[in-house]
Amino acid sequence: MGTFTEDGQYIPRQIVEDDLGDIDLDHAYDSTLVEVEEGKIVEGTVVRVDKDEVLLDIGYKSEGVIPARELSIRNDVDPSEVVSLGDRIEALVVTKEDKDGRLILSKKRAQYERAWGTIEKIKEEDGVVKGPVIEVVKGGLILDIGLRGFLPASLVELRRVRDLQPYVGRELEAKIIELDKNRNNVVLSRRAWLEETQREQREAFLDNLKPGERRKGVVSSVVNFGAFVDLGGMDGLIHVSELSWKHVDHPSSVVSVGDEVEVEVLEVDLERERISLSLKATQQDPWQEFASTHRVGELVYGRVTKLVPFGAFVQVGDGIEGLVHISEMSAHHVDLPEQVVTPGEELWVKIIDLDLQRRRISLSIKQAAEGGEVAAEYQEHFGEHAYDDEGNYIGGGTEPEAEVAAEVVEASEGQQAWAEYYAEGEAGTTAVAEDGTEYEYVEVIEEVVEVVDADAEAADAGSGDAEGAEVVDEA
Repeated sequence: MGTFTEDGQYIPRQIVEDDLGDIDLDHAYDSTLVEVEEGKIVEGTVVRVDKDEVLLDIGYKSEGVIPARELSIRNDVDPSEVVSLGDRIEALVVTKEDKDGRLILSKKRAQYERAWGTIEKIKEEDGVVKGPVIEVVKGGLILDIGLRGFLPASLVELRRVRDLQPYVGRELEAKIIELDKNRNNVVLSRRAWLEETQREQREAFLDNLKPGERRKGVVSSVVNFGAFVDLGGMDGLIHVSELSWKHVDHPSSVVSVGDEVEVEVLEVDLERERISLSLKATQQDPWQEFASTHRVGELVYGRVTKLVPFGAFVQVGDGIEGLVHISEMSAHHVDLPEQVVTPGEELWVKIIDLDLQRRRISLSIKQAAEGGEVAAEYQEHFGEHAYDDEGNYIGGGTEPEAEVAAEVVEASEGQQAWAEYYAEGEAGTTAVAEDGTEYEYVEVIEEVVEVVDADAEAADAGSGDAEGAEVVDEA
């Protein structure tokens, strides 16, 4: 073998004397040549490094050429970053002689062949591979484990990672979950490795987590059916029904990825390692709050949110809706709710029933017109002088009915607009208010007292004895 100068120039070994003995020169020359066959792995010394290829002395009649693309499993690398002059490396013979008479070699294919044996053994033993992340591709990462191992994005961490770029250059450990040499396919899972190494930690975490506890966490993912929260060891699910006391169209309207939240633990499933969480359990129940500050008989101000065949829903608080049955809309008979009110209209209503357990409020426009005690939050609006000792509105000399008709209170102007409701109420069905309360449609037979003019009746009937009133049943 020759030597290298300080500037990297290769100097072949010189023959200083005839030491062949009885062997002729041609035979001696042939005996020093390496046998080369396509697909065979050979070893040699790097004698030249260019930007597009590397020359390798393997003891053949000419140096072998390793194209830049055949140096590494990494794409678009500089040959000088992979090998240096004098390095002893292995290469696989790709072509014994190309059209230009060159011996074409591949370092990465030799590395690939060596690695497969190791990888197959690790897979059989259910072992772990380790390598740097060299590339981000569609759907995941590429690891250099002697060959290109694919790590899907969903298997990088215990939860899905959206930004994979920060992983480039990091050395990761992973389990082999799929191996196919014919397709050159190696699929890895870091999550499987993490789950295995963290199983004891997870078991301890779940054992220490009790229903009813409140924990702080970070929203890690938002899906159609809820939101996942990282509790610092495992993810728990807040189902969409547990995000808010109000109706939620989509979880993204309540929380976003990265939000810090306080949640209450509802359930811990040790067998399936699942944690059920609630966000609304940490918040004031608007129904409980409303029930504690209001009572039957009070007047409250609200906004009509929806009309159904049997009445109208009126929002009387944040997340609180009550039903004005059609029979409570007016003192006279009403065929359709739209004859009395329209969606968006604001008006006074009286609370005639408050069922906290079933989360239902019955309201009356008809009885509100008769006056009564106004709820405390509206008394502050008018001032103490406008009410008597019992809380009834006196309005400084004006009739309460006049003030009601004027609708001077604007308590709900800044409240959130309501979305479309789920279903229109029909006879025999239920209607759902925005706050989730269901009201069943029941036909009510009203007793309407029709006053008959006694003199007119006497004239028609030929008698002057008729008096009083006739009761007429109307559906």
